[in-house]
Amino acid sequence: MIKIENLEKIYRTEEVQTKALNNVSLAVSEGEFVAIMGPSGCGKSTLLNILGLLDEPDGGRFAFAGTEVAKASERRRAELRKQHIGFVFQSFNLIEELTVFENVELPLIYLGVGAAERQEKVAQVLEKMQIMHRRNHFPQQLSGGQQQRVAVARAVVNSPRLILADEPTGNLDSSNGNEVMELLTELNETGTTIVMVTHSEHDARYAHRVIRLLDGAVVLENLHQPFTA
Repeated sequence: MIKIENLEKIYRTEEVQTKALNNVSLAVSEGEFVAIMGPSGCGKSTLLNILGLLDEPDGGRFAFAGTEVAKASERRRAELRKQHIGFVFQSFNLIEELTVFENVELPLIYLGVGAAERQEKVAQVLEKMQIMHRRNHFPQQLSGGQQQRVAVARAVVNSPRLILADEPTGNLDSSNGNEVMELLTELNETGTTIVMVTHSEHDARYAHRVIRLLDGAVVLENLHQPFTA
């Protein structure tokens, strides 16, 4: 699904030039669950932004689902994002003025899905995430774990091929964090590809493969049998 070769990303100011990604090459197959780890400032979030087509590299190649996208236009990248990618963030990124139902419905509105189909899809995913009883509540009325469930529901409501998760348990206690990781595992078991940035060795153990970055470069890859706990 994802293949990048010699990817580079450079941030420039008037006084300094910083290479955030340095000749990164990796591939992620359809249906994999991959964790990306490394110390703060090593390039994890930069890589995730490029994989999510939110940013473009300064060099190298990037193929997504067989299409070269390294130099694709913003319009083309936006189309691919809407159709194929769901995002889960550490800070949930829910819209406070919208109810649970309305937050989850948003991606379908952007895709132009009709009202009746939207209602059906949102109801299905809220039931699956066991948050349907909160459909008319606002984010501030929910616990952190419930907010992240809503965020996951929003990420998967349009059945994306790929979910990108950026520290998805970072703001949660261990119990709620484990619930979110189990949700991601269940989604992966149904065929969704997941790439997750995390500082947590515990969360990384849910993945099939761990890629470690240091100073913008891949320094180690570990393949292991994921666990469910």
